[in-house]
Amino acid sequence: MSHRTEPAVRLEVHTREPFAEGHRFGDTGAYEVLTATARYAVDPDDPRVPAHRAVPDLDLAPRDDTGLVRFSGDVEILRPVGGGRRRLFFDWGNRGNKRALQYFCDAPHTNRPRTLADAGNGYLLRRGHTVVFGAWQGDLLPGDGRLLLNPPVAGRNGRPVRGLTTAEFIVEEPTDSLPLSRWSSTRSSPVSERGVHSARLTRRRYAHSAPEQLPPDTWRFARTQGGGPDLKGRSTALVPSRHDLHLDGGFRPGWIYELVYEAEDPLVLGLGLVAVRDLVSHLRHDPASPIGPVEHAYGWGRSQTGRAIRDFVHHGFNEDLEGRRVFDGLLPHVSGAGRLGVERFTNLTVPGGQQYEDHLSPADAFPFAYAESVDHLTGARDAIMKRTSDPRVLHTQTSTEYWQRRGSLVHTTTDGRDLGFPPNVRGYLWSSSQHVADPAAGAPAKGVCNHPENVVATSALFRAVLDALDAWVSEGVEPPPSAVPTVADGTLVTMETWSRQFPAVPSALRPHGPNELYPVDRSTVPPVADRSRAYTVLVPAVDADGNETAGVRAPMVAVPLATYTGWNTRAPGQGHGALHEFSGSTFPFAATEDERLVTGDPRPSIQKRHPDAAHYATRIRAAAEDLVKRRLLLAEDIERAVSLAARWSSPRHRVDLP
Repeated sequence: MSHRTEPAVRLEVHTREPFAEGHRFGDTGAYEVLTATARYAVDPDDPRVPAHRAVPDLDLAPRDDTGLVRFSGDVEILRPVGGGRRRLFFDWGNRGNKRALQYFCDAPHTNRPRTLADAGNGYLLRRGHTVVFGAWQGDLLPGDGRLLLNPPVAGRNGRPVRGLTTAEFIVEEPTDSLPLSRWSSTRSSPVSERGVHSARLTRRRYAHSAPEQLPPDTWRFARTQGGGPDLKGRSTALVPSRHDLHLDGGFRPGWIYELVYEAEDPLVLGLGLVAVRDLVSHLRHDPASPIGPVEHAYGWGRSQTGRAIRDFVHHGFNEDLEGRRVFDGLLPHVSGAGRLGVERFTNLTVPGGQQYEDHLSPADAFPFAYAESVDHLTGARDAIMKRTSDPRVLHTQTSTEYWQRRGSLVHTTTDGRDLGFPPNVRGYLWSSSQHVADPAAGAPAKGVCNHPENVVATSALFRAVLDALDAWVSEGVEPPPSAVPTVADGTLVTMETWSRQFPAVPSALRPHGPNELYPVDRSTVPPVADRSRAYTVLVPAVDADGNETAGVRAPMVAVPLATYTGWNTRAPGQGHGALHEFSGSTFPFAATEDERLVTGDPRPSIQKRHPDAAHYATRIRAAAEDLVKRRLLLAEDIERAVSLAARWSSPRHRVDLP
């Protein structure tokens, strides 16, 4: 067993420069931006750290002559020059991208924030937070300014580790070659030499459809190269590749392709959780930290990184090597009931399983809830939160998570009874909103769906949630009570009940149900779902307009111009009728009563609800003020909500009324 003689992380600062040309953000003052590399050293045999047992293949990672596993990752820090409020805010960068300024400050997305425009409304900086962007995802490729982690490759005494794995491919436009990872940003698990000859490729119409095997002579491990100008004009070539798949005639939209093959050289991806633990601990406690004293540390992640947060807590990584709490508070957003899953050959970029896409993703496995519960199918008992080192958590999710990501299981038992949250957790449904809500969204588009996407604006809710978490941790002020649908009050219902509630909206192709969840045997490749048994997945109840009754209603939902849903259905030729990824829908109300009568719309028209746009804006103001009273919106966001409502919330809505 090795004996540690050095810190778990060394931070090498490369650059230090003024941020936003020295602009002063309120009482906090000016900021600077630091870029750095974190050098990590992990002792796999340290008996003090049971969390390391949750890192698959750590025992197969190469070690140096002191017995330590070494790797490195990118770090960038926005630091208040005057020290700020000694709050560390860690952005779990979604797929290597910096997202905190975009969602908390309504800023344009960039992976190189340097200008005043990149600060948006400056919320995080006016609050004096030190914003830390640290790489944790180890299978990303360089490009677009992504943060990169460089974990080791598992091996056995110089010999490669091999095993069967699956890759799923769904395209919206025909293409003949794809990386095995499906994502150009993501490293593929390479096929072994033997796997080239033993792999099999199938396709199916829907996740539940029987697969049909494609003849081996119609596809190969290769990629198409060329097509653009070269020295002799334009030409293409088919290049053998252990990282890519080529299909003669191309992949067709509307089909799910599934490749089973023997891969090799798995990355030790679980070290990403180790990296976050050790980096944040270093920044908090090490006298050599470049950000000075830190009183409280918070972390935020959305979707993929919300799942990472839940895994981080579940496996005990919120306790550092000295037994100290790492994060005092965490904000997992739109994770649904999922966790990350870092099994061998996992593709971390792949989203959690959805009804049509990535349906065999390992993201959803018991335990789903923060509170202790029993898996009624297996008898297992577990919880996300179960340690004295656990942080305080404000879990937020949208309607989409109830439809696509089994969100009800966050606060119910596996057979659909109310469970609630433990004392150190609160949960909030952002009613009738969708998984991704770009603060700068314009007019809605359909894409490959039947309906225009959901236009509900929710970014202001992030700011209120972080303020509430800070007050809870630093001052002991209880956050607003949980606001989620429940079985007891009739706001969390079965699909049958929801179908009776949802109005007969003209042109709406309803889903046939939420994304169900079955126990999966992962000892087989591909995994096999036991469809004879199921976990109970419930959805939020809706009112006569089709908008959800429970949760936190953003002003646009409290005073609607449409029915807003967390689901959207795929268009013909694209898996028609199945739920589409994480997309919601907007079903506008009829502008006038005459239009309503012609279309047979049962919902009152906008003309019936509001005599003019000024009346609409006045009601939006009242809805925003009510949220402020409940500490679910900041006072500064009242005027932003009213401004957004100008001209009938154009361009998100088009209302043909004076």
